[in-house]
Amino acid sequence: MNVSSNLPFGSKHLPTWFLVFAISMGFYVLLPFLAPVFMSIGWNGAGKAIYFVYSFLCHQLPQRSYFLFGPELTYSLAEIQAAWQDTNNPLLLRQFIGSPEMGWKVAWSDRMVSMFMSTWIFGLLWYPVRKLVPKLPFWGLVLFMLPMGIDGITHFISDFWGIGQGFRDSNLWLAILTNHTFPVTFYAGDTWGSFNSLMRLLTGISFGLGLVWFSFPYLDDSFPG
Repeated sequence: MNVSSNLPFGSKHLPTWFLVFAISMGFYVLLPFLAPVFMSIGWNGAGKAIYFVYSFLCHQLPQRSYFLFGPELTYSLAEIQAAWQDTNNPLLLRQFIGSPEMGWKVAWSDRMVSMFMSTWIFGLLWYPVRKLVPKLPFWGLVLFMLPMGIDGITHFISDFWGIGQGFRDSNLWLAILTNHTFPVTFYAGDTWGSFNSLMRLLTGISFGLGLVWFSFPYLDDSFPG
């Protein structure tokens, strides 16, 4: 089944699989942003329902999440603890969704945003240029996904020392390697502009690009209509 369209996708017809991806993935990646929207306009039940659903898909740690409708895009662990509870327990920290003063948390973490938003965007961009781009070999997929694997695994190991206590929280190793060239705020913590936040953003984008580039040609071949 093809659906006619005059959109500039390089064809007058969009295959069903692509439309399913575009609509379903768009819904999946944009719904977490509706949680803070709903909270900000007083639709608390709808907002909390989205937080609840996505709590099964993400750790939702607030210090590693974006906030909307507040003075800051991100907040440090110390700021979250001062506003919520003075705890390093991730099961308690993840329950903090924000406040009218701080804004409201997007329903999944910054890494999930970069991973799945980039997958959706690159998927939409791939279709118009699909005939111009060669297939990505499997080793290319591995290279695109390896940075996120390294970043995610090192964060996972670091968190065994406790939230806010591990080697990926201070990044002292990086400060030594770079001779403390950058401000302390670049090395420590997870707020926007820090090494950790930038790595989650960039490795998530790399993941999305690699996934689309590798898998979409096979989907297009398997479901030509």
